[in-house]
Amino acid sequence: MTVFEEIAHLADIPMNANAELARKNMTVREILGLDKGSVIRMTRSAGENIDILIGGTPVGSGEIVIIEETVGIRITDFNQEG
Repeated sequence: MTVFEEIAHLADIPMNANAELARKNMTVREILGLDKGSVIRMTRSAGENIDILIGGTPVGSGEIVIIEETVGIRITDFNQEG
């Protein structure tokens, strides 16, 4: 029996998947100046590598992609044991 077969009964449990694009320090004045449609410029851009975390644990990595007007992550490496 494979690892995936052993844990098949857990397959439908929801888990949070996070990918942190960037962090930015802002002053209270800058935050209060934000409004709908405001843009916060970040230092990361399309094509850069990013960590993928599930439950706070790194499980893989990917690269930032832009598809039409949506930012996404293309998985380039996924830690699979078994």
